[in-house]
Order: sequence, then C-alpha cells, then structure tokens
Amino acid sequence: MARVTYDDLIKKHIRILKSLQSKSGLFLASKQGVPTGYDKSWLRDNFYETLAFEIIGDWKTVERTYRAILNIFLHHEDKIDKAIKNKPTYSYEYIHARFHPETFAEFWEEWGNKQNDAVGCILFRLGELEVKNKRAVIKTPDHVRIVNKLIKYLEAIEYWHDPDSGMWEEDEELHASSVGACVAGLKSISRLSYIEVPLSLIKKGEKALSELLPRESKRKFVDLAQLSLIWPYDVVNDEQKEEILTNVEYHLLKKRGVIRYKGDRYYNKNIDTLSEEAEWTFGLSWLAIIYQKMGQVEKAEELIKSLLAEDTPRGMPELYFSNSPEYNENTPLGWSESLFVVALYEMNERLES
Repeated sequence: MARVTYDDLIKKHIRILKSLQSKSGLFLASKQGVPTGYDKSWLRDNFYETLAFEIIGDWKTVERTYRAILNIFLHHEDKIDKAIKNKPTYSYEYIHARFHPETFAEFWEEWGNKQNDAVGCILFRLGELEVKNKRAVIKTPDHVRIVNKLIKYLEAIEYWHDPDSGMWEEDEELHASSVGACVAGLKSISRLSYIEVPLSLIKKGEKALSELLPRESKRKFVDLAQLSLIWPYDVVNDEQKEEILTNVEYHLLKKRGVIRYKGDRYYNKNIDTLSEEAEWTFGLSWLAIIYQKMGQVEKAEELIKSLLAEDTPRGMPELYFSNSPEYNENTPLGWSESLFVVALYEMNERLES
C-alpha cells in the first residue's frame, strides 16, 4: 500500500473544504443538509476556512469569499447605520454572525447573535490581505464606506467593555478573545490610509484585554478561544502567550482534541455536564501551528501525529465525544479542515527545506 504523504493529505482536505463553498463565494460551516444547522455561513468560520487557501496561494478563492463578506455588510448597511446612531440594546440589533450563503439574509431564531469578535476578525483579515499580502479586496467606494462604518460600529457598541456571546455563541460576558479580535482588527485595518481608526479606540481595547488576561472572562479561567490571541492575532506578549499555552495544555488538551472550556455542555457525554466535555479537533491543529511558529517543532509533530489518527474518510470532524472514537454529525467541519491544512502545510514546508 502506497504511503500517504503530507501533499496527498493537503490535496484531499482542500478538495473537501472546497466542496463547502457556495456559489456566492461564502463557505458553509459543514456539509449541505446537515441536521445540526451547520449548512449556513458564519463570518468567523469563513475567516478561518479561507486560511487554508491563503497558505497554498489560492488567492482567487480568498478574494471571492471576502468580496462576498463585504457584500453581506453592504446588504445590512441600514442596520449598521442604526447601531452607529444608537447603541444596540438587544442582541438582534447587533451585526449577526451567520447568514444565508446565497441571499445574505440573517437567521432570526434564538441564537447568540451578539459576537463582536466576528467583526474584529474580518477587519483583521482585510487589513492583512491588503497590506501584507498585497491583495486588492477593498476595491470600490462602497467597500471603503462600509469598512469605515465597521470602525464606527465597534466604537458605538463600546466593544472594549461590551459583553458578547463570543466565539462559542453562548452566555454574554466580556471575553478576552472578543476584545482581542477587535483590537487586532482595528490595528490591522488602520494601516490603510483610507480607513479612519482613532488611536484611542485601539488603546481602550488593549487596556481592557490586559485587565482580563490571563482569564478569558469572569466565568472562564481558560478557554480554547484564547489561542486566537496568539495566532492569528498576535496581540499578547511573550509572558501572556506562555501563560495561555500552559493553561490550555494543562486544563483542556485531550487525546483527540482540545475541550473548549471546563464544564462545556455542548455534546457533553455526562448528563450532569460536570465533566466529559467534547474534544475539538481543530484545537490540536491550532496548537501545532502555534508551536511551529515558535520553533518548537517536536511538539508540533506530536500534535500532528494525533491529528492524523483522528482523520476520517469524510474529513476532520468538529469534535469527538469525550474519551471516545465517536465523532459528531458536523463532519467535515470547514474550520477543522482549514486549520489541519495549515498545520500540515507548514510542517511539510519545514521538512522539505
């Protein structure tokens, strides 16, 4: 039997990930028709799903997705204007985090719609694409106008002390990962001469973030979402980085993935939800990417070995049940696919250099 190489695996998972892209350019969170409702498009998921295409140099796919995202904001410009004029009171008045992949319509059932990090991550990537990668995504006066309004929106909601549902779309708290995403987004997009970002807007977020860390929130001592503060956002210093990694590995790292936080009820095997939290596969990829960037290759290799054991013919699952080879219906999960590709690609580049 022929040995499967990293190149083979990267091609396989890029094909799987590409199958989740809709005609508009937006990616679904998981496959079409999945009963969990993951056949919708999340801003945050699209942010992470396109990272795989960035690393392989498929800029056509990346630019198509981000133009669709800009069109989402333009589609809901009236709502953004209202939020800028009067700070929202209810979660439905905020920019939603998920949309219909073709019509760009919001979904109105009860959900943790208030997710400030979803706006921050898009601003961050737009700035990176334009400045670092020299890709022209913000092309029209409409694009410039709506991006400037996103800055005013973050100012209007006072993101630096605004409780939100965060990366996991759950209880509203002030989350370090959400504040950090907004700080990173504002800093990144501020490098564009035609985008106006008050320095005070960044400073307020940086102050709030430093006061929150090393905690994720008042309720959560440590959370998988905090890895975003290290990569891709790079908004923590070396001491904070080490503390986050130590806490995540000690408290959350498991055999088949990383639990999101202690007491996570989502797909928890224990009816009392006191333990047996689900193990998220992209947590292993996330750690592997971070350790590769830190030059800790052996740690990254061990994490990738664990990932290879958890791959399935259908792709990377969202999660495995605690201490179990059983995974959930959200397979493949686009976010998991993408981070797996990034981890494999960077390790492959290192091995070939």
